[in-house]
Amino acid sequence: MFKKLTIAIAASALLFTSSAQAHFQMVYTPDLLKERGGVITLKLPFTHPADNGHVMTVDQPEQFFVIKKGKKADLIDQVKASTWSSAENTGSSYEADVKLRGLGDYVFIYQMAPYLEESEDTYIQQITKTVVNVGSLPTDWSEDLGLKAEIVPLTKPYAIYEGGTFTGVVKSEGKPVPFAEIEVEYVNYDPDMKHDRFTDKAKIEPPADAFITMTIFADANGTFNFGLPKAGQWGFAALGVGPDKEHQGKELSQDAVIWVQAHPVK
Repeated sequence: MFKKLTIAIAASALLFTSSAQAHFQMVYTPDLLKERGGVITLKLPFTHPADNGHVMTVDQPEQFFVIKKGKKADLIDQVKASTWSSAENTGSSYEADVKLRGLGDYVFIYQMAPYLEESEDTYIQQITKTVVNVGSLPTDWSEDLGLKAEIVPLTKPYAIYEGGTFTGVVKSEGKPVPFAEIEVEYVNYDPDMKHDRFTDKAKIEPPADAFITMTIFADANGTFNFGLPKAGQWGFAALGVGPDKEHQGKELSQDAVIWVQAHPVK
């Protein structure tokens, strides 16, 4: 009996640690809804945005491209090495300057290199989607791109009121993933774009650690809903939904990530 209790406690502790230390590949620019085009900077740290946590060191990304009015443009040559600082450390990171030409949606897709999470002896690879809109003209935001791991939005990810709801479908190579596990985090520390760091002051105080990384599940059709109680950017990571399950002889979690922005009601 004591042995079983010890195992249960250890399992619970592992689950808590995993939940509290959720990793998110960011593709961040301050405003996902812009009045006009021009050059924007995208910051690309692999980190913990809800608690200003550890910045992980990751190799050069495997893919980075943008979809605009159905056309794909490769951006991998525009990615440059940088650093990112949190309350815990300064780690290596990446960034890219991209010019937005004309109205419409710019769907950025960033596929990071697999990262070895040494504490679990497994690899993580996140395929991240961030949609930036110019001029409130919708074009590509709802398209299924057939990615290995993807969250296809059913709500415009850049046009949600604070207190509104985001709905998406978790897919793998175009097929819905039933009952996918999804972690949710709020960007609680504003990124300082000039100094490549999170600011020190939190925007909200979570009532408990359980609110740092929240977990929800998709339904049988891969669809999920989540209310956004606070203005700002929110990340959704569907865990292990991609077809690739192994990298260099170790288990691989191939995740789908999407970033959305809620706007204040004035």
